[in-house]
Amino acid sequence: MEDQRRIRVLIGKVGLDGHDRGAKVIAQALRDAGMEVIYTGLRQTPAQIVEAALQEDVQAIGISILSGAHKHLLPKITELLAAEGAEDIPVIAGGVIPYEDRDFLEKSGIRRIFSPGTVTAEIVRFVQQLARQG
Repeated sequence: MEDQRRIRVLIGKVGLDGHDRGAKVIAQALRDAGMEVIYTGLRQTPAQIVEAALQEDVQAIGISILSGAHKHLLPKITELLAAEGAEDIPVIAGGVIPYEDRDFLEKSGIRRIFSPGTVTAEIVRFVQQLARQG
């Protein structure tokens, strides 16, 4: 019998960002698609994100970042997940991330980067695909 457990996703704002409208829009879209969403709020550290993801037993982590610190903060999340033996939890990101930084971030373990204006249905489908693979 197929596992009917609802997909659990952590949505977080890491770093000093003070704007979370996009994160809340994505959280609501995932909820509307039937997922359980844990929203960590503003100004989280990578360690707080990873700790919450482990405690909440999530199947994916979504990070919204606008601060420009993406090349430092996003790889730190994937490093901490690996240190906890949880590298199987995929991390996706969205926000203001220059195209030229995407290759670096993907090589550091970020599964997909969504630009501002991405249709929420595309993000929902990708998270559902990650959960099926997981």
